[in-house]
Amino acid sequence: MTDRGNSAESRDIAHYLHPYTNLATHEVTGPHIVTKGRGVYITDESGKEYIEGLAGLWCASFGFSEQELVDAATEQLQTLPYYQGFGGKSVHPAIDLAELLKEIAPVEFSKVFFANSGSEANDSAVKMVWYFNNARGTPKKKKFISRLRGYHGVTVASGSLTGLPYAQADFDLPLDFVRHTMTPDYYRGAEDGESEEDFASRCAQALEDMILEEGPETVAAFIAEPVMGAGGVILPPKTYFEKIQAVLKKYDVLMIADEVICGFGRTGNMWGSQTYNIKPDILTCAKALSSAYLPISAVMISEEIYQGLRGNSEKLGLFGHGYTYSAHPACAAVALRAQKLMKERNIMGHVRAMAPHFQSRIAQLADHAMVGDARGVGLVGAVEIVADKATKRSYDPAAKIGALIQNAAQEHGLITRAMPGDILGFCPPLIINKEEIDALFDRFTRALDETEMQLKQKGASAAQ
Repeated sequence: MTDRGNSAESRDIAHYLHPYTNLATHEVTGPHIVTKGRGVYITDESGKEYIEGLAGLWCASFGFSEQELVDAATEQLQTLPYYQGFGGKSVHPAIDLAELLKEIAPVEFSKVFFANSGSEANDSAVKMVWYFNNARGTPKKKKFISRLRGYHGVTVASGSLTGLPYAQADFDLPLDFVRHTMTPDYYRGAEDGESEEDFASRCAQALEDMILEEGPETVAAFIAEPVMGAGGVILPPKTYFEKIQAVLKKYDVLMIADEVICGFGRTGNMWGSQTYNIKPDILTCAKALSSAYLPISAVMISEEIYQGLRGNSEKLGLFGHGYTYSAHPACAAVALRAQKLMKERNIMGHVRAMAPHFQSRIAQLADHAMVGDARGVGLVGAVEIVADKATKRSYDPAAKIGALIQNAAQEHGLITRAMPGDILGFCPPLIINKEEIDALFDRFTRALDETEMQLKQKGASAAQ
């Protein structure tokens, strides 16, 4: 291990347990410490500047230096730094934010519940659905169907909904109330000659078969991201959600839209649900709700579900769920200002203006020898790296090709993220401009070329 003395790196290794990190490797490599941000850029401790190509974790929609959000937090902290919402207590930012969210929602909702993260929002949705079905006299209706490679969080319930091995292995997840149906990945999942519509029909049939096998009287809800984020930026095939929702309606299964990544402009509409014609009974959101400047999430529920919660709370004496920091006034104030800025600055118009160029640059990457698939919508996208374009053969996972490209990109001043299956994601702040989009993809292309050359040299050396 390198001797770092009493540096920040050594203190990090000694004291900070990092999320989503190889802990043993981290003891050797140490942290990459970021010290400041400016627009779509971040700067590390050495003074090197990077384009943040993933908006942090799909979340910093206004970038890293939006003074309006800093001022909103400061003003609220100076006025009322904290208060709670238990027992009917309230604060003005929470009231205003709940009202605004209902106004901009993709369908009509009755009430808004606040939490602190996407994981907590989805965990809360699970409990609400169980509470609702007990209230309406269908106590067997408790199972949730998620999708393989879906990402819904890491709490015990939301981690069970997630369909990625790294979030479940050795955590004893998923719990037994969750089932996972097939991933709507047309590139990997379609049969030879199968159209997107036919593939979507097969996905819907697989869902219906699962509901029938489990027993419709036991299945409560289906949860889905409009675009699957951490699972590889998987776009739904044509007609997918229309066909899925027809199955759900047939068997009285609730539709939960996880808009934690897609919400607030990412797909070119305010909601991914609008982009893909989803009519959710429950919607969860977080991340860009406050541009991640302070932690906050929300769960929006239909009138029918609210009436179930209301009736049961009257019977039991209260709705026994919530968090110390639910609708924290400073967090709510920042989220409220972020959503008002969306309208004042016509961020949706900017996203729609930038999206064609962003998607054009992603599409150009499909010509690269290492890229099997290039995909995206709005200002989110990904490339899938393959060893053989014709057969779609992947590299051996042990080679960690995605990580090599991610690290090469970082050397070239770009932060991106390697996901399972050697998929590299792009999700920059929504404020990104055309020149910055070009810089992002120019840097990524150099990283791709460099990695390709290294692999060729390695192969040539091995052959000698």
